[in-house]
Amino acid sequence: MTQSTDTNPEVERIYVSLLRNISVHDRLVRTLSFSSSIIDLSKRAISRANPDLSEQEKNILFVEYHYGVELAKKLRSFLNEN
Repeated sequence: MTQSTDTNPEVERIYVSLLRNISVHDRLVRTLSFSSSIIDLSKRAISRANPDLSEQEKNILFVEYHYGVELAKKLRSFLNEN
């Protein structure tokens, strides 16, 4: 059985086999690169949707969207105090 309904089971088996053969270092590098790309894409989307906000407010929105309203409120409060 495949993890994805639109993937040929043989193709998925080969892909998983290739992933298992990648070194831990290379997997980590790929994971960090992927995470960085996702963060960049999210920040760009926030900037496009909110062009009039300051960079600080855009960053607070990023925190709100990804980590929750409560943490964003705490961050805003902390930044306003400093």
